[in-house]
Amino acid sequence: MNAAVVVPALTTVRRFEAAGARAWPAASVHYDGAWAIRLTPSHPAKRLNCVCPLDPQDTTDMEDRLERAAWRFGAAGRPLTFRLSPLASPRIAQMLDERGWTRFDQSMVMRLALSEEIVADALDQIPLKDVGRFVAATNLVRGLPASSNAGLVGVIDAIEPEAGLFVMEKQGRPVSTAVCVHHGDLAGLFEVVTDASERGKGYGRRVVLSALKWARLRGAQIAWLQVDATNDPARGLYERIGFTDLYRYHYRRPAEER
Repeated sequence: MNAAVVVPALTTVRRFEAAGARAWPAASVHYDGAWAIRLTPSHPAKRLNCVCPLDPQDTTDMEDRLERAAWRFGAAGRPLTFRLSPLASPRIAQMLDERGWTRFDQSMVMRLALSEEIVADALDQIPLKDVGRFVAATNLVRGLPASSNAGLVGVIDAIEPEAGLFVMEKQGRPVSTAVCVHHGDLAGLFEVVTDASERGKGYGRRVVLSALKWARLRGAQIAWLQVDATNDPARGLYERIGFTDLYRYHYRRPAEER
């Protein structure tokens, strides 16, 4: 689990970064050079509210661009956040370090070549069509209040590729959920969560495999996901299914914003 990750070719990173932006869309995206400024005032997720540098060669006028990004985040009521993947120049990290910014929440992008063998025993599950019902189930599993439902509904409604919404139930109560976004030969997994009292019982594995089987039947050949690098139970689950590490990214914020 602690082995060094070899960063793949930047063309591969660009492909999966683009897939992530497409599959889990922010409410607005503004480009300042190759900095994608993603903002979603209705949802607090960091990946929906961050500056994503997309070209290691783009390092001009960084101080001025940082100030412009700060203005946009302030206007949206979100803390100024950078998401640094292998596409970000080391000079950006150096600039943020010099300003005393905090590094936090390192995540892994993981990838899996889909095969019949992987999904052979998966349940044939029909995805939900009712977004509101799915979001209510997801937030119930997460232990979040119903007041947070609207933000996630907005994100899912904005997904342009085909999205499958999966819920595993126990005695009529949702215990595990997942979103699978299929686009071309890729299948991205999002909102994979299992009720804390039901973890370790196989529900997470079942919902993931059902989602992957659905995507494979639609032509997906590669599955991918993003997971907190410190979430050993989740990473262990994905590794047992066959996912392998592809690359890492992390977030930065001014110290006063943490």
